[in-house]
Amino acid sequence: MITKTIRYELADGIATITFDEQGSPVNTMCLQWQDDLDAIAAQVAKDKAQLKGIVLASAKSTFFAGADLKGVMRSTAADGPRVFQEIERIKRNFRTIETQGVPVVSCLNGAALGGGWEVALVGHHRIAVNNPKIQFGLPEITLGLIPGGGGITKMTRVLGLTAAQPYVLESKLFGPEEALKIGVVHELVATPNELMPRALAFIEGAQGKPEAAQHVWDRKDYKMPGGTPSNPKIAGMLSVAPAVLKQKTRGLYPAPEAALAAMVEGAMVDFDTAMRVESRYLAGLMTSAVAKNMINTFFFNLNAIKGGQSRPKDVPKYQPKKVGILGAGMMGSGIAYAQATRGIATVLKDVSAEAAEKGKSYTAKLTQKRVDKGQMAPEKQQGILNLITPTASAQDLQGCDLIIEAVFENRELKARVTQEAEPLLGEGGFFASNTSTLPISGLAQASAKPQTFVGIHFFSPVDKMKLVEIIRGKATDDETIARAYDYVQALGKLPIVVNDSRGFYTSRTFGTFVMEGAAMLGEGIPAPVIENAAMQAGMPVGPLAVLDETALSLSVHVLDQTRADLAAEGKTHTATPGELLVEFMVKELKRPGRAAGGGFYDYPAGQKKQLWPELKTRFEKSDAAWDLQAVKDRLLYRQAVETARCLAEGVLTSVHDGNIGSIFGIGFPGWTGGALQFIYGQGINAFERRCGELAARFGEGFALSEAVKSAIRQHQPTY
Repeated sequence: MITKTIRYELADGIATITFDEQGSPVNTMCLQWQDDLDAIAAQVAKDKAQLKGIVLASAKSTFFAGADLKGVMRSTAADGPRVFQEIERIKRNFRTIETQGVPVVSCLNGAALGGGWEVALVGHHRIAVNNPKIQFGLPEITLGLIPGGGGITKMTRVLGLTAAQPYVLESKLFGPEEALKIGVVHELVATPNELMPRALAFIEGAQGKPEAAQHVWDRKDYKMPGGTPSNPKIAGMLSVAPAVLKQKTRGLYPAPEAALAAMVEGAMVDFDTAMRVESRYLAGLMTSAVAKNMINTFFFNLNAIKGGQSRPKDVPKYQPKKVGILGAGMMGSGIAYAQATRGIATVLKDVSAEAAEKGKSYTAKLTQKRVDKGQMAPEKQQGILNLITPTASAQDLQGCDLIIEAVFENRELKARVTQEAEPLLGEGGFFASNTSTLPISGLAQASAKPQTFVGIHFFSPVDKMKLVEIIRGKATDDETIARAYDYVQALGKLPIVVNDSRGFYTSRTFGTFVMEGAAMLGEGIPAPVIENAAMQAGMPVGPLAVLDETALSLSVHVLDQTRADLAAEGKTHTATPGELLVEFMVKELKRPGRAAGGGFYDYPAGQKKQLWPELKTRFEKSDAAWDLQAVKDRLLYRQAVETARCLAEGVLTSVHDGNIGSIFGIGFPGWTGGALQFIYGQGINAFERRCGELAARFGEGFALSEAVKSAIRQHQPTY
């Protein structure tokens, strides 16, 4: 039997079920596959008397990719009952295949993730190719879903409630060797060609052994590893687990809580009931707004970035071999680390050899931690360090494919180092500025070749932050943008491409978050309310804490630079209430931020930071009118409005760059799917209404022009 997604062959008592979705590079649980699985399961039941065993295999380079996520994006709350029935239908067919009284073997030639891993779990015996690049596991939580094709129920019954938690609640992925170690894979082979012979050998050896044709949970003597929830030890752990989970999710991510509930409730009932419990929880999540937000961004948008949708086409792939960095401070030394650990020869230049050596020592410090933990061999560490050449001599930059300046945010200084270093580029090389706010077109005026001058904005700390913002100046050509994109991907980071503007996209939008927080403080709203509201909304830290970390003095420097730049153009910059408050903190109260001893917070030695007590006496007003929801909305809506303005102005050219940039660059809450998906997830009309209310109460920062409204509608994604 051959269907559009599955082939069924019966020979010598062996039924081979080969997943092969036509017209697709991977196998997915699309509606056609669900229909085809009905037919295959019925055929298996019909052939029962002839069967000695069943083999599950794949005709693709991977085993099975998982659910049809576009289908999830199209579902609505009213589709809950239908979705539940679809999930149950898949499980019913799985159950038919695995309960025919013959051994079922899964041949895992490649990755099996999410629904793909649940297909693999149909097999009583699982054989995998021992390739460390192959990944197995259940990543559904990262997409706002839970495993619902038996993954929770089966992993819990194989591993036990405690041991299964990292794989279910934290979406921990694992390779073939770990799979063998924990007992979810039973055999490893060296090559895909060995899978079928081993499967046939297992089936032959299993004849006359009923236990080989049963899952452990179907055996009469089955006991859950570690015990059920009635076990006092397990009960003790479960009494605190929801609180621990809530602390991590802040109640904004329903999927981990649903997964824990499905694990625990399922462990207290029989297998079939546990499977139904799992289906109900998944059906509820599949029709929820949070799941759609997260799927949209962490699957579709992320794949758009990785697939190079914002990269200019028709430019050959580029791999820089030698890259120079000007400035060995925090940013420069972080970029050097990112390059050297990816095998790129790095020249790290500063004004003195000592400063350059100090920059190199940052890589030594980070790699030493891995050596100490046994995660890196000393030889590997030395190889990385050998790739970094610290120097005070510009001549060592001779022949670089790319030079990145990472000096202080001062236009004159940046111009000087550009003119000194740019002539040393190798043939066809290009120059980049790591500025976070200064317009690239202005900085490019110092360049002899503005068409090969680009902004490459890293985020601090570089070793932890995945996002890199590539900024196209007015003169920057497509080849330079494409090369910058390839360079960022060579570092294992996520590039977004934006057009030039003051603050570009990320710094400009992030500035609205911190300045809205400062403005609220100036209005008399208590500082603890502002900080906690930000956390409750899903931001990683409060706006006042962020201002302290990045330095209030830096914000004032940017403000002064903006005033000077606009004055030179014959314009005037009208400072916002937030900017004025930060300026007052620095210039009048001498509180420039954490690095200089304190800002909005005090930092007592050996103790946790605490809000500066004088904030209460200086700024708090007993008659300030505020409510918690409005405070949360101001912090999120202000960023979303600014992102929409960037889209309307052409600073952003795609929704995926806006969403990925906001989450990975400025910490916009993941549950929203990003600053633009936050708009689409609520519904454009509801968003516009709320912006109107906020603008009437809190000013023009929330106002949506007709051009912005039009851009939001024009870019709305469809699935």
